Amino acid sequence: MPELPEVETVCCGLRPVLEGHRLARVITRRPDLRFPLPDGFGQRLTGRVVAAVSRRAKYMLFTLDDGTTVIGHLGMSGRMRIYESQPPAEETHDHVIFETDAGAVIRFNDPRRFGFFDLADAGALEAHKFFAGLGPEPLDAAFDGPALAVRLKGKAAPLKAALLDQRVVAGLGNIYVCEALHMAALSPRRKARTVGPERAARLTGAVKAVLERAIAAGGSSLRDHRQPNGELGYFQHDFQVYGREGEACPRCGPAHPVRRLVQSGRSTFYCPNCQR
Repeated sequence: MPELPEVETVCCGLRPVLEGHRLARVITRRPDLRFPLPDGFGQRLTGRVVAAVSRRAKYMLFTLDDGTTVIGHLGMSGRMRIYESQPPAEETHDHVIFETDAGAVIRFNDPRRFGFFDLADAGALEAHKFFAGLGPEPLDAAFDGPALAVRLKGKAAPLKAALLDQRVVAGLGNIYVCEALHMAALSPRRKARTVGPERAARLTGAVKAVLERAIAAGGSSLRDHRQPNGELGYFQHDFQVYGREGEACPRCGPAHPVRRLVQSGRSTFYCPNCQR
Protein backbone atom coordinates (compact mmCIF):
# COMPACT_ATOMS: atom_id res chain seq x y z
CA MET A 1 0.00 0.00 0.00
CA PRO A 2 1.34 3.49 -0.81
CA GLU A 3 2.68 5.19 2.30
CA LEU A 4 3.10 8.87 3.15
CA PRO A 5 5.97 9.60 0.70
CA GLU A 6 4.13 8.02 -2.23
CA VAL A 7 0.93 9.97 -1.49
CA GLU A 8 2.87 13.21 -1.01
CA THR A 9 4.63 12.60 -4.33
CA VAL A 10 1.26 12.15 -6.04
CA CYS A 11 -0.07 15.35 -4.47
CA CYS A 12 3.02 17.28 -5.56
CA GLY A 13 2.44 16.12 -9.12
CA LEU A 14 -1.25 17.05 -9.06
CA ARG A 15 -0.90 20.57 -7.66
CA PRO A 16 0.30 22.30 -10.87
CA VAL A 17 -2.51 20.84 -12.98
CA LEU A 18 -5.37 21.07 -10.46
CA GLU A 19 -4.86 24.05 -8.17
CA GLY A 20 -6.65 27.13 -9.50
CA HIS A 21 -8.30 25.18 -12.29
CA ARG A 22 -11.95 24.46 -12.90
CA LEU A 23 -13.07 20.87 -13.28
CA ALA A 24 -14.66 20.96 -16.71
CA ARG A 25 -15.83 17.37 -16.48
CA VAL A 26 -15.60 14.52 -13.95
CA ILE A 27 -16.45 11.08 -15.28
CA THR A 28 -17.14 8.01 -13.14
CA ARG A 29 -16.96 4.79 -15.10
CA ARG A 30 -18.37 2.62 -12.33
CA PRO A 31 -20.54 3.33 -9.27
CA ASP A 32 -18.10 1.99 -6.69
CA LEU A 33 -14.48 1.32 -5.80
CA ARG A 34 -13.71 -0.01 -2.32
CA PHE A 35 -16.88 1.82 -1.28
CA PRO A 36 -19.73 3.24 -3.38
CA LEU A 37 -18.91 6.65 -4.77
CA PRO A 38 -20.99 9.49 -3.26
CA ASP A 39 -24.28 10.07 -5.06
CA GLY A 40 -23.79 12.41 -8.01
CA PHE A 41 -20.03 12.48 -7.44
CA GLY A 42 -19.13 13.56 -10.98
CA GLN A 43 -21.93 16.11 -11.26
CA ARG A 44 -21.16 17.66 -7.86
CA LEU A 45 -17.51 18.22 -8.83
CA THR A 46 -18.08 19.42 -12.39
CA GLY A 47 -17.73 23.19 -12.62
CA ARG A 48 -15.96 23.56 -9.28
CA VAL A 49 -12.52 25.18 -8.94
CA VAL A 50 -9.82 23.27 -7.05
CA ALA A 51 -8.52 25.72 -4.45
CA ALA A 52 -5.85 23.46 -2.96
CA VAL A 53 -4.35 19.96 -3.15
CA SER A 54 -3.01 18.64 0.14
CA ARG A 55 -2.46 15.45 2.12
CA ARG A 56 -3.44 14.11 5.54
CA ALA A 57 -1.82 10.81 6.58
CA LYS A 58 -2.19 8.58 3.48
CA TYR A 59 -5.14 10.51 2.03
CA MET A 60 -5.22 12.99 -0.86
CA LEU A 61 -7.35 16.09 -0.25
CA PHE A 62 -8.74 18.36 -2.98
CA THR A 63 -10.34 21.48 -1.48
CA LEU A 64 -12.96 23.01 -3.79
CA ASP A 65 -14.20 26.58 -4.05
CA ASP A 66 -17.57 25.74 -2.47
CA GLY A 67 -16.01 24.42 0.76
CA THR A 68 -16.22 20.76 -0.21
CA THR A 69 -13.18 18.53 0.20
CA VAL A 70 -12.63 15.51 -2.04
CA ILE A 71 -10.98 12.73 -0.03
CA GLY A 72 -9.00 10.24 -2.11
CA HIS A 73 -7.15 7.08 -1.16
CA LEU A 74 -4.93 5.10 -3.53
CA GLY A 75 -5.64 1.73 -1.90
CA MET A 76 -3.24 -1.05 -2.88
CA SER A 77 -2.78 -0.42 -6.58
CA GLY A 78 -4.35 2.97 -7.36
CA ARG A 79 -2.53 5.53 -9.50
CA MET A 80 -3.30 9.09 -10.55
CA ARG A 81 -1.98 9.64 -14.07
CA ILE A 82 -1.75 13.10 -15.65
CA TYR A 83 -2.05 13.77 -19.39
CA GLU A 84 -1.65 17.41 -20.39
CA SER A 85 -2.19 16.82 -24.12
CA GLN A 86 -3.47 14.03 -26.35
CA PRO A 87 -4.25 11.40 -23.74
CA PRO A 88 -4.11 7.79 -24.94
CA ALA A 89 -7.18 5.59 -25.12
CA GLU A 90 -8.78 4.90 -21.77
CA GLU A 91 -7.73 1.69 -20.06
CA THR A 92 -9.99 -0.91 -18.49
CA HIS A 93 -9.20 0.17 -14.95
CA ASP A 94 -9.46 3.95 -15.47
CA HIS A 95 -12.36 4.33 -13.05
CA VAL A 96 -12.54 8.09 -12.38
CA ILE A 97 -11.47 10.78 -14.84
CA PHE A 98 -10.97 14.48 -14.05
CA GLU A 99 -10.75 16.97 -16.94
CA THR A 100 -9.76 20.60 -16.28
CA ASP A 101 -10.49 23.86 -18.06
CA ALA A 102 -6.84 23.92 -19.19
CA GLY A 103 -7.25 20.62 -21.01
CA ALA A 104 -5.42 18.41 -18.53
CA VAL A 105 -6.79 14.90 -17.99
CA ILE A 106 -6.19 13.10 -14.70
CA ARG A 107 -7.17 9.43 -14.57
CA PHE A 108 -7.52 7.33 -11.44
CA ASN A 109 -6.54 3.80 -12.43
CA ASP A 110 -7.00 1.00 -9.88
CA PRO A 111 -6.97 -2.64 -11.00
CA ARG A 112 -7.69 -4.02 -7.52
CA ARG A 113 -10.27 -1.34 -6.62
CA PHE A 114 -9.11 -0.89 -3.01
CA GLY A 115 -8.90 2.87 -3.52
CA PHE A 116 -11.82 5.21 -2.97
CA PHE A 117 -13.16 8.77 -3.09
CA ASP A 118 -15.45 10.51 -0.65
CA LEU A 119 -16.75 14.05 -0.08
CA ALA A 120 -16.72 16.05 3.15
CA ASP A 121 -17.21 19.58 4.35
CA ALA A 122 -13.80 21.20 4.75
CA GLY A 123 -14.73 22.68 8.12
CA ALA A 124 -15.61 19.28 9.57
CA LEU A 125 -12.72 17.30 8.14
CA GLU A 126 -10.98 16.43 11.41
CA ALA A 127 -14.22 14.91 12.70
CA HIS A 128 -14.68 12.78 9.59
CA LYS A 129 -14.61 9.03 10.14
CA PHE A 130 -11.32 8.68 8.24
CA PHE A 131 -9.53 11.37 10.29
CA ALA A 132 -11.02 11.32 13.77
CA GLY A 133 -8.38 10.09 16.20
CA LEU A 134 -5.45 10.30 13.79
CA GLY A 135 -2.11 11.15 15.35
CA PRO A 136 0.14 14.06 14.33
CA GLU A 137 1.73 14.42 10.94
CA PRO A 138 5.33 13.15 11.23
CA LEU A 139 6.72 16.02 9.14
CA ASP A 140 5.07 18.72 11.27
CA ALA A 141 7.28 20.69 13.64
CA ALA A 142 5.00 19.66 16.53
CA PHE A 143 6.03 16.03 16.05
CA ASP A 144 9.19 15.96 18.15
CA GLY A 145 10.80 13.82 20.82
CA PRO A 146 8.68 14.98 23.77
CA ALA A 147 5.45 14.61 21.77
CA LEU A 148 6.31 11.06 20.69
CA ALA A 149 7.46 10.04 24.17
CA VAL A 150 4.07 11.08 25.54
CA ARG A 151 2.23 9.06 22.91
CA LEU A 152 4.33 5.96 23.60
CA LYS A 153 4.13 6.21 27.37
CA GLY A 154 2.61 3.11 28.96
CA LYS A 155 2.33 1.17 25.70
CA ALA A 156 3.36 -2.47 26.05
CA ALA A 157 3.26 -3.10 22.29
CA PRO A 158 6.52 -3.54 20.36
CA LEU A 159 7.86 -0.23 19.09
CA LYS A 160 7.32 -1.22 15.45
CA ALA A 161 3.62 -1.94 16.07
CA ALA A 162 3.17 1.31 17.99
CA LEU A 163 4.61 3.37 15.13
CA LEU A 164 2.24 1.69 12.67
CA ASP A 165 -0.71 2.69 14.86
CA GLN A 166 -2.18 5.69 13.04
CA ARG A 167 -3.41 7.07 16.38
CA VAL A 168 0.21 7.45 17.51
CA VAL A 169 1.51 9.08 14.34
CA ALA A 170 -0.30 9.41 11.01
CA GLY A 171 0.90 8.15 7.65
CA LEU A 172 3.74 5.81 8.57
CA GLY A 173 3.81 2.36 7.00
CA ASN A 174 5.92 -0.77 7.09
CA ILE A 175 8.75 0.33 4.81
CA TYR A 176 9.52 3.66 6.41
CA VAL A 177 9.15 2.44 9.98
CA CYS A 178 11.76 -0.27 9.30
CA GLU A 179 14.09 2.30 7.76
CA ALA A 180 13.60 4.89 10.52
CA LEU A 181 14.15 2.36 13.31
CA HIS A 182 17.41 1.31 11.70
CA MET A 183 18.56 4.91 11.32
CA ALA A 184 17.70 5.55 14.98
CA ALA A 185 19.40 2.29 16.07
CA LEU A 186 16.26 1.14 17.92
CA SER A 187 14.99 -2.42 17.93
CA PRO A 188 11.53 -3.04 16.45
CA ARG A 189 11.01 -5.50 19.32
CA ARG A 190 11.65 -2.96 22.08
CA LYS A 191 8.61 -2.19 24.23
CA ALA A 192 7.21 1.15 23.12
CA ARG A 193 6.93 2.36 26.73
CA THR A 194 10.72 2.12 27.16
CA VAL A 195 11.35 4.87 24.61
CA GLY A 196 12.15 7.86 26.76
CA PRO A 197 12.89 11.46 25.69
CA GLU A 198 16.40 10.83 24.32
CA ARG A 199 15.43 7.83 22.24
CA ALA A 200 12.22 9.52 21.13
CA ALA A 201 14.16 12.56 19.91
CA ARG A 202 16.50 10.28 17.96
CA LEU A 203 13.54 8.43 16.48
CA THR A 204 11.53 11.48 15.40
CA GLY A 205 14.65 12.86 13.72
CA ALA A 206 15.11 9.58 11.86
CA VAL A 207 11.44 9.44 10.81
CA LYS A 208 11.61 12.94 9.36
CA ALA A 209 14.93 12.30 7.59
CA VAL A 210 13.75 9.04 6.00
CA LEU A 211 10.44 10.53 4.84
CA GLU A 212 12.07 13.64 3.39
CA ARG A 213 14.60 11.55 1.46
CA ALA A 214 11.86 9.28 0.18
CA ILE A 215 9.72 12.20 -1.01
CA ALA A 216 12.73 13.73 -2.78
CA ALA A 217 13.23 10.38 -4.56
CA GLY A 218 9.59 10.20 -5.68
CA GLY A 219 8.67 7.46 -3.20
CA SER A 220 9.35 3.73 -3.46
CA SER A 221 8.19 1.68 -6.46
CA LEU A 222 8.01 -1.95 -5.41
CA ARG A 223 4.89 -2.99 -7.31
CA ASP A 224 2.32 -0.42 -8.37
CA HIS A 225 3.49 3.04 -7.34
CA ARG A 226 4.28 5.50 -10.09
CA GLN A 227 4.46 9.26 -9.99
CA PRO A 228 1.62 11.10 -11.81
CA ASN A 229 3.91 11.65 -14.82
CA GLY A 230 4.36 7.89 -15.12
CA GLU A 231 7.89 7.74 -13.73
CA LEU A 232 8.89 5.25 -11.04
CA GLY A 233 9.95 6.31 -7.57
CA TYR A 234 13.59 5.62 -6.72
CA PHE A 235 13.83 5.37 -2.93
CA GLN A 236 13.84 1.55 -3.06
CA HIS A 237 17.45 1.83 -4.26
CA ASP A 238 18.32 3.56 -0.98
CA PHE A 239 16.82 1.00 1.41
CA GLN A 240 19.18 0.23 4.28
CA VAL A 241 17.32 -2.78 5.69
CA TYR A 242 13.89 -3.17 4.10
CA GLY A 243 13.84 -6.25 1.84
CA ARG A 244 17.56 -6.90 2.48
CA GLU A 245 17.36 -10.03 4.60
CA GLY A 246 20.74 -11.78 4.70
CA GLU A 247 22.66 -8.78 3.36
CA ALA A 248 25.25 -6.93 5.40
CA CYS A 249 23.98 -4.26 7.74
CA PRO A 250 25.23 -0.96 6.24
CA ARG A 251 26.30 0.16 9.70
CA CYS A 252 27.81 -3.07 11.08
CA GLY A 253 29.22 -4.81 8.04
CA PRO A 254 29.16 -8.41 6.70
CA ALA A 255 29.49 -10.04 10.13
CA HIS A 256 26.00 -8.81 11.00
CA PRO A 257 23.43 -9.51 8.28
CA VAL A 258 19.97 -7.96 8.18
CA ARG A 259 17.33 -10.25 9.63
CA ARG A 260 13.62 -10.58 9.03
CA LEU A 261 10.93 -11.34 11.56
CA VAL A 262 7.15 -11.26 11.33
CA GLN A 263 5.28 -8.86 13.58
CA SER A 264 1.48 -8.64 13.41
CA GLY A 265 1.57 -10.44 10.08
CA ARG A 266 4.08 -8.04 8.48
CA SER A 267 7.75 -8.52 7.69
CA THR A 268 10.15 -6.48 9.78
CA PHE A 269 13.73 -6.01 8.61
CA TYR A 270 16.39 -4.97 11.14
CA CYS A 271 19.92 -5.49 12.43
CA PRO A 272 19.91 -7.14 15.87
CA ASN A 273 23.47 -5.99 16.46
CA CYS A 274 23.04 -2.22 16.25
CA GLN A 275 19.31 -1.86 16.88
CA ARG A 276 18.73 -2.13 20.60
